[in-house]
Amino acid sequence: MTLTLLRRVLTVLIVGTLAACSTPPAPGPARPADAPSPPGALGLPDDTAPLPPPLTQPKSRWIAVRWAELPGFADDALHEAWNAWIKSCERPQPPFTALCSEVRQLSIATVHEQRAWLVSRLQPYRVESADGNPEGLLTAYYEPLFDAARQSGNGFTVPLYRPPAGHGVRKPWYTRQQIDTLPEAQAALAGRAIAWLRDPVDAMVLHIQGSGRLRVAEADGTVRLVRVAYAGTNDQPYQSVGRWLLDQGLTRDATWPGIRSWIAANPQRVNELLWSNPRYVFFREEPLEGFDAGFGPRGAQGVPLTPGRSIAVDRQSIPYGTPVWLASSGPQAQLGRLVLAQDTGSAILGAVRADFFTGWGAEAGDVAGRLKQNLRLWVLWPR
Repeated sequence: MTLTLLRRVLTVLIVGTLAACSTPPAPGPARPADAPSPPGALGLPDDTAPLPPPLTQPKSRWIAVRWAELPGFADDALHEAWNAWIKSCERPQPPFTALCSEVRQLSIATVHEQRAWLVSRLQPYRVESADGNPEGLLTAYYEPLFDAARQSGNGFTVPLYRPPAGHGVRKPWYTRQQIDTLPEAQAALAGRAIAWLRDPVDAMVLHIQGSGRLRVAEADGTVRLVRVAYAGTNDQPYQSVGRWLLDQGLTRDATWPGIRSWIAANPQRVNELLWSNPRYVFFREEPLEGFDAGFGPRGAQGVPLTPGRSIAVDRQSIPYGTPVWLASSGPQAQLGRLVLAQDTGSAILGAVRADFFTGWGAEAGDVAGRLKQNLRLWVLWPR
């Protein structure tokens, strides 16, 4: 993805515009992101067929609704989601396999044609918890981008490790504090460093996000862009460093900007903060060049993530590869858009729960670090 396109994605998040970045906004007052489209606004045949019965998933209940219930459906730049859907078709999940040839053909269709196809081929279902609550939580994640060195020294002292030899035999493995302090843990990781960072907090960010991009200075002085992707953990429980700060009464702002402000004021307590999370993540290195650089890391579905159009979900509520309509209104974003369920996460649990992939780099990280607001979801299921 070019820097210009990334900025467009982030502009959508920050200012809440739901139109394509290259298209002037439609005249007239804007509707809130959580407002349904008015009757007739879709410019499509009447959606009056009898609604199918509810569907049940292990953690959610799906209630069939009319297309007009979906906030922003008349306005979304659907073509921006089509690349994400085509990526899902690389690893198609039943019952979407049969639709993938049509999805690919529609990649060059107009937005109106794409919208008409959605209405004709898919049925929207409102996602609810078992007790009928359609409200949930939206957060966001991103792919950090840091400078790194292939060898330690000159300020680069924090390693990012491959899994140790025999990983998985000893469960759980050493805690984060033990990995940092015990000679036997460090001996098991000797020679396993992929690269070295300057800041242990940056390393923690990579561990929490699960992957990242590195501008690596090689031994010969050249600089390469590579990805470090998730390759496993020490099987220790994840503990939020933000929650630790709140529980200790040390801050009222547990967003990443707030956490970094606390660290700047309390540098002598950085290890105490980091060690409050015993989980440690191991990585593998992947090349990052050409077309691959325009997409994010592979999510749990096994396909690359698309900034602004991929979400992580609880797979017991929404299966991987499902197109989803997402609506969220809050201080950080006004969203009503088509996204694809392509990933999951240890903290992404519940019927109406999503983690929104914002892209990579500092700007994407700033948005992801602050986004925490209400959420409603509709799955789009084949008729």
